[in-house]
Amino acid sequence: MKFFRLISVLEGLSLVTLLFIAMPLRTYADMPLAVTYAGWVHGILFILYGATSLVASHLNGWSVWKWLLVLFLGVVPFGFLYVDRMIRRETTPAGEAETA
Repeated sequence: MKFFRLISVLEGLSLVTLLFIAMPLRTYADMPLAVTYAGWVHGILFILYGATSLVASHLNGWSVWKWLLVLFLGVVPFGFLYVDRMIRRETTPAGEAETA
């Protein structure tokens, strides 16, 4: 789960970077390579995210709907924060209090 959580955060940050940094640079600063490179990195991370989410769903016994929700949140800006919180809840032992 730690690996999936890491990929989830990296993929989410790459999406935010693509949408809120690279695309404005392309539009307003005439820097089309920003989208090229950020898009390439995001594409690779999204493929990894999809594959690791499928493995995580299988290993943790998620329903198909939960897996589809996690997959959908991969294309929503800042959706990775919800996925990260959901994973932390699942991996935290019941007796331990969650911080933050």
